[in-house]
Amino acid sequence: MPEAKKPETVPGGQSELTGLFVERPESTTVIKGKNVTFVAKVDSSDLLRKPNMKWLKGKWLDLGSKAGKHVQFKETYDRNSKVYTYEMSIIKVVEGDAGGYRCEATSKDKCDSCTFEVTVEAVQEEQPANILDAFKRSGDAGEDAGDLDFSALLKKREKKARDEPKEEVDVWEILKDAKPCDYEKIAFDYGITDLRGLLKRLKKMKKVEPKKSDAFLKKLEQCYSVDKGKRTQMHVELHDPNVQVKWLKNGVEIKPSAKYVFECVGNKRTLTINKSNLSDDAAYECVVGEEKSFTEVFVKEPPVTITKLLDDVHVVVGEKVEFECEVSEEGANVKWMKDGVELTKDGKYRIKKDGKKHTLVINEATIEDIGMYYVYTNGGESKGELEVEAKELEVLQSIADLSVKACEQAMFKCEVSDEKVVGKWFKDGVEVKPGNRIKMSHIGRIHKLTIDDVKPQDEGNYTFVPEGYALSLSAKLNFIEIKIEYVPRQDPPKIHLDTSSTGSKNTIVVVAGNKLRLDVEITGEPVPTVCWMKGDTVISEAEGRVRVETRTTLSSFVIEGAERPDEGQYSIIVTNPAGEDRAELNVKIVDVPNPPENVRCMGVGEDTATITWDPPKFDGGAPIKGYLMERKKQGSSRWTKLNFEVFESTTYEAKKMIEGVFYEMRVFAVNGIGISQPSGNSKPFMPIAPTSEPTRLTVEDVTDSTCALKWRPPERVGAGGVDGYIIEWCKEGEDNWVEANKEPVDKNTYRVKGLPTGEKLLFRVVAMNIAGRSPPCTMKQSVIIREIMENPKIRLPRQLRTKFIRKVGEKINLVIPFQGKPRPVVNWLKDGEPLENKSVGIRTSDFDTILFIRSAERDHSGTYTLSVQIDNMQDKADIHIQIVDKPGPPINVMVTDVWGFNAALEWKPPKDTGNTDIIGYTIQKADKKTQGWFTVYEHNRRPSCTASDLVMGNEYSFRVFSENICGLSDEVAFSKNTAIIGKTDLEYNKPAFKEKDMSSSPKFTAPLVDRVVVAGYSTAISCAVRAYPKAKIVWMKNKMIIGEDPKFLMQNNQGVLTLNIRKPGQFDGGKYSCKAINDLGEDEVECRLEVRVLKEKKEGDEEKK
Repeated sequence: MPEAKKPETVPGGQSELTGLFVERPESTTVIKGKNVTFVAKVDSSDLLRKPNMKWLKGKWLDLGSKAGKHVQFKETYDRNSKVYTYEMSIIKVVEGDAGGYRCEATSKDKCDSCTFEVTVEAVQEEQPANILDAFKRSGDAGEDAGDLDFSALLKKREKKARDEPKEEVDVWEILKDAKPCDYEKIAFDYGITDLRGLLKRLKKMKKVEPKKSDAFLKKLEQCYSVDKGKRTQMHVELHDPNVQVKWLKNGVEIKPSAKYVFECVGNKRTLTINKSNLSDDAAYECVVGEEKSFTEVFVKEPPVTITKLLDDVHVVVGEKVEFECEVSEEGANVKWMKDGVELTKDGKYRIKKDGKKHTLVINEATIEDIGMYYVYTNGGESKGELEVEAKELEVLQSIADLSVKACEQAMFKCEVSDEKVVGKWFKDGVEVKPGNRIKMSHIGRIHKLTIDDVKPQDEGNYTFVPEGYALSLSAKLNFIEIKIEYVPRQDPPKIHLDTSSTGSKNTIVVVAGNKLRLDVEITGEPVPTVCWMKGDTVISEAEGRVRVETRTTLSSFVIEGAERPDEGQYSIIVTNPAGEDRAELNVKIVDVPNPPENVRCMGVGEDTATITWDPPKFDGGAPIKGYLMERKKQGSSRWTKLNFEVFESTTYEAKKMIEGVFYEMRVFAVNGIGISQPSGNSKPFMPIAPTSEPTRLTVEDVTDSTCALKWRPPERVGAGGVDGYIIEWCKEGEDNWVEANKEPVDKNTYRVKGLPTGEKLLFRVVAMNIAGRSPPCTMKQSVIIREIMENPKIRLPRQLRTKFIRKVGEKINLVIPFQGKPRPVVNWLKDGEPLENKSVGIRTSDFDTILFIRSAERDHSGTYTLSVQIDNMQDKADIHIQIVDKPGPPINVMVTDVWGFNAALEWKPPKDTGNTDIIGYTIQKADKKTQGWFTVYEHNRRPSCTASDLVMGNEYSFRVFSENICGLSDEVAFSKNTAIIGKTDLEYNKPAFKEKDMSSSPKFTAPLVDRVVVAGYSTAISCAVRAYPKAKIVWMKNKMIIGEDPKFLMQNNQGVLTLNIRKPGQFDGGKYSCKAINDLGEDEVECRLEVRVLKEKKEGDEEKK
């Protein structure tokens, strides 16, 4: 991509590099279809914060909003020189990219800018090296014959001239037919960057046939463009200054608010949109009556730039990699790429977004991840390089050269840093295979090659090669064949064991998990035989975690990763023909203790809890120093330490807890080795205090062996609530309380049973909850357990003291309470006879009796007598039940007389009244022509009536319904004869019409009302006037006529007069009056308007002054 060339002079630019710029972009000429890059550098050594760079075309077009495939931006930072480098690239330049450009750098109170020009040239055709080769001659005479033919050159130019205007015409044809919301997309696709010029040209094209409007003098512009967060205004001018307008957004009416402000000045209407955001990018309409004016608002969002660039990362294979950057806006979208491929979330890559911070995470780096990583936004990009190094293998113990005699054992041993590494053994470059004599082992980090019964052919160079690493360990095996004749010397064996450094004689203390290696020097001639034993078990010299390594004068006892079962008494026995020696030693394994057991809550208080636990079963071989406690809320994963110094006791009181919240506890044991694993969590417990004592304990009833009690709940319950109540009793003068109920009762009443008859007893009640028992509520006086005699008495409900009326088929359920002790005998009678009707049910309890009938019939009517009796004492009550039904029809309906337009009717009451009184009759009529029935009278009490307003010339028949409290009778009685209304000669004299005079002088039907308003808030005053002909309206302020002041808007809607005052100030207060005048007179009303200024606003204005 070529960079812009430096011209001799920079049009419009400065000749010297001053201000913030170290290097400025320069004017250039570029060929159409090529790429061009402009570079600007800013020195930030004297700046407090990062400078802000803008690239502009012309005076207003911010190229940051056009970032994409055609226009790209890049930003880098050099930490050594503290210089920011900004690049703008135009990809595949088109003719529309030509023009003046400007870049601006700002940082707090400093600003610098420069201008440059871009000139676009057409593509030049490649010419042959010798231009004469492009010419042709006509004829066949050779090189000099015929005329020169320039068609090879002219043909290409003609094609180019034909194609260029065709492309331009197609773009404008597309724009003419497109929607305004698609202009910006089409302009971007075809390389048109001057959006304002595009809109002006389209506006001129569409003004070919202007359409005049009856409502608008000036309509809205075709579209408006505004930056995000800025304010925009839309104006229209109207023919009628009094007409009302509506503003719509996407077809929905806009209501005035702090964001949308409506202004009305004369015939000019303005809509102001404050703090524009992306939701304001929409279609707007101004509606006046049936006419509309349309426009569109485009909200430009600033490009997202990268404020914190990516850093290079250097890691080792398997480590975690994080690339982190920050962008200028929260929630922005970024794209991560490597080698031209976009990175997405999968098992290898994780992409995190936290506000302005974006992070690319590689969980385990590999060699294949090496490369350059890019992050892109619509306003910039950044890159960071990842370097991954292979892990180095560290050799902890290399293999050593060996010199071995015949039939002896040779062992090559090495130790590396990684336990997972595997390898191969080679002898003189040939891989060694395991066999009967040759054994290979890999235990942890140690690799061994063992050769038993060494022979001369085993001599050579041995090499261990770890797989995956450029590393090898070599050693040489020398075979020694010695023939020595000697006289055997015999010395008794001797064990040289020194355990003085362990603190106790022949006792070795090992921390669990550590390695024990005890080297014991042995002397004796010939070489003694060594045997290690644990108890009666011989420890073999085979490879393993517990093993013995024997050399000529040294025997080593090794325990890899000491464990608790390794503890015990060990012995070493050495023997040879000259004698025997023996030594005893004790190995003690110490470890962190086991966790404490059985952690439990023994009691709770309002904000405390007492916790206890059992010591660990195993103390780790070292005394327990104390305990550490932690607690957490149930459901939470966050544990809180309760003590930082060890606590020696096994009972602890936790404090400062929240009442009503469930907690869990766990305990750690501490010894000289360390801290144990945590104990199991305790069962959830809640710090809570018991409730206060119950209140108002009283006796409801006493019998020979029971006592019914009732009480009120405690006044203070707390967060634990009340689980129930325990009732206790004891004999007066004693203190042996007996529980009356084993399980708590939920209700506030309880009958204590099985009490001794005739004893004086005391009772008390205790409330129970999770915290335990509350203080008891004790009865102050004793109660004698003895039956109380009470006279029988019926408590008849109020509705049964009068006649009880029900309809046929209804359900009857009468509950009648009574009292008396002992339980009285209940008896029912009907009309003085025993109640034997099976359809009438009776149920009786200790305190009430129930009479119920599932479906009432007429024969259930009568007088029911209830009697309750105890010995010779008795009480009675009578209940009168009446079952009613609909009545039958009236009898013998007759038309007795007809006169004029009237007819007289008479009838007799029905035979069946429905077991109740007739409350009226309903009379209906029907003429012979239509046969339609119409009601004449309802609820007519007498058995006769007069039907009036009958139509002349019709013949009428009548029918009558009976009515009682159940409703109208199901059957109807028809009249036996009809009423005929004869015709008569009638003449109607029409009165003369007199036209009413509607003229009236003005008169105010609703006056003006005094008002008090706040300065700066628009207000209105209204009144209503009536006048004919229409009156002329004059508004005045302080007796001065209000003219065409744009601050005031006067409206008259069907006689309702309104004066709108826009944002009144302190000087707009005073006396306002309205006068109505016509030819018949005039009328006037007035009011006082007071404008108050907020004190806070006044104080703010004074401070500004």
